[in-house]
Amino acid sequence: MNKTFATPQEGLRDTVTLNNGVRMPRLGLGVFQVKDGNQVKEAVLNALETGYRCIDTAAIYGNEKGVGEAIRASSIGRDELFVTTKLWNDDIRRGNLQGAFEASQERLGLEYLDLYLIHWPVENRFAAWDFMTELQEKKCVRAVGVSNFMICHLEELLAVSQTVPVINQVEYHPYLQSRPLHNYCLEKGIRLQAWSPLMQGKVLKDEVIQNIAAKYGKTPAQIVLRWELQMGVLVIPKSVHPERIRENCDVFDFDLSEDEMYLICDLECDQRNGADPMNFNF
Repeated sequence: MNKTFATPQEGLRDTVTLNNGVRMPRLGLGVFQVKDGNQVKEAVLNALETGYRCIDTAAIYGNEKGVGEAIRASSIGRDELFVTTKLWNDDIRRGNLQGAFEASQERLGLEYLDLYLIHWPVENRFAAWDFMTELQEKKCVRAVGVSNFMICHLEELLAVSQTVPVINQVEYHPYLQSRPLHNYCLEKGIRLQAWSPLMQGKVLKDEVIQNIAAKYGKTPAQIVLRWELQMGVLVIPKSVHPERIRENCDVFDFDLSEDEMYLICDLECDQRNGADPMNFNF
């Protein structure tokens, strides 16, 4: 592994400062494929009661309304929360930018969003980025970023805009570490955030990870999440089970050794679980 790849250990701090000065939790709850209504509402409420303050949704997930209901039903002040949603591909292609934003805002029931992302690098994304940066200037959103952007997409974006994304949310786990992309983002001040950080459970069966988990008395999921955090990657594991939601955030009371970090880094095999940002058809 390239020695310059891993970012410095950030200790037990549970937030990071993004490149525009906004602070964001390092760990949040993802709600991809969580049903709208009671399922997503209960999951978000459980997460907030457990101590989560970051919730990641998207227009295409179809559960923004339930996320908003959970936020309003909780006792957590709005200024303590960090809510992310995403602009969907069809709206970007059609130029339905203002309408899509207002619809997400209405479903969530929020006066402002903490983070707004371009969901995939589709055509018309530069116009979408200009619109999103205007939203940030108007303080409708606190920060803007992208999702599923590879180096070529980021280079194209930065060639036409002075606004650097605060986040690039991509598939990331021990089997898909995207080291050149991670290095590029580090150089540009863009935080990498992992979707599918546990590879939907597939990586948890790895013997290396299970052996390290046994050493620390932790679960394989906790070992993977801790490795990602020590790599400087933000994580948004998804779960609807209260015990798993609690388990996934109990990762700030131990540190993996350098040798253990390298053992997990050596698991890289360029294995995707989701769509390829360079070849998708939706």
